[in-house]
Amino acid sequence: MANSNKKYTEELREKILKLRKERNAVIIAHNYQRDEVQDIAEITGDSLALSQAAVRTDADVIVFCGVHFMAETAAILNPDKTVLLPVIEAGCPMADMITAEKLRAKRMEYPDAAVVCYVNTSARVKAESDICCTSSNALEIVKSLKDHKQIIFVPDKNLANYVKSQVPGKEIIPWKGFCPTHIRVQEEDIIEARKLHPDAEFVAHPECEPEVLALADHICSTGGMFKYVKSSKTKKFI
Repeated sequence: MANSNKKYTEELREKILKLRKERNAVIIAHNYQRDEVQDIAEITGDSLALSQAAVRTDADVIVFCGVHFMAETAAILNPDKTVLLPVIEAGCPMADMITAEKLRAKRMEYPDAAVVCYVNTSARVKAESDICCTSSNALEIVKSLKDHKQIIFVPDKNLANYVKSQVPGKEIIPWKGFCPTHIRVQEEDIIEARKLHPDAEFVAHPECEPEVLALADHICSTGGMFKYVKSSKTKKFI
């Protein structure tokens, strides 16, 4: 059975590579994809970095192994290329927690506020916003809005609260969205992990809950985690 599965995998890989060449395509995969998907991809990384990297290729077709909003972003940045999403129903629950209609209603409540939307949103929500950010530049983006004291931050409440803690001069109005995966990381999980690995550094994404971030040695984006771990002298990480 193992040999049969291996043969099937090899045949499938050959078909994918053949099609990639025939269509002049580039396969890009998000860091959260399974190993076998990342292995066949030419470019891996976080969502915005992948879309930007695709701009620099001479491919006619972008096969984006990710979720819907990522493929939308790639299409916006690459209007002359065909963007394919292998699993069309692949979505981000957090991105689905905010709609353009709901955002317009929120703006009516705070007419003087600027709207900062996380890249993890649909194109329609981005179109209703003043500026878009990533987890790596959210602080920089909010600080740059010098003419606005009020900031509506959508859709992730945890990233919004992290920004609020770092930029006390702004009134951050968070949406109530969240990442269903990151909120599963609980404070007690980290305390237990640190007992088991006292020599490890704890690196956290700002989509985690505030009490989890309070325990972190370093807070950064997905791409930032790769850079931090690579440059750190520490040998073990949580």
